[in-house]
Amino acid sequence: MCDGGGSNSSRQYLFKQDLQALVNELGIEIRIAHYPPYTSKHNPIEHRLFPHLTRVCQGVIFDSVEMVKNLMANAKTQTGLKVFTTILTQVYKTGRKVTEDFKQTMKIVFDDYLPQWNYTAKPQV
Repeated sequence: MCDGGGSNSSRQYLFKQDLQALVNELGIEIRIAHYPPYTSKHNPIEHRLFPHLTRVCQGVIFDSVEMVKNLMANAKTQTGLKVFTTILTQVYKTGRKVTEDFKQTMKIVFDDYLPQWNYTAKPQV
């Protein structure tokens, strides 16, 4: 499941272009089901995880990214939910645009039901 809002929302073709590149590289289909905008609060994983992240951060003044990483990694529940953290150091380009012919050449198959939020990316042959 993917969040339907934000900068990489279900409405953006840049996400779909990157997804197409991934499925081409892996050679497998990937099915995407976005939560519609403003409904990610219904995501059961977020409900299980966020209270524990909040708990480990209570009263803490963040002074480094490494400190936040360690706090998040310490979040866990009695039922076995554990958090794994990674700091991404890659610099991401801003201002990227979808290639002009992507919409004509993409192998994204939109569902009949809620096609803007549900689709399958197929590898290009």
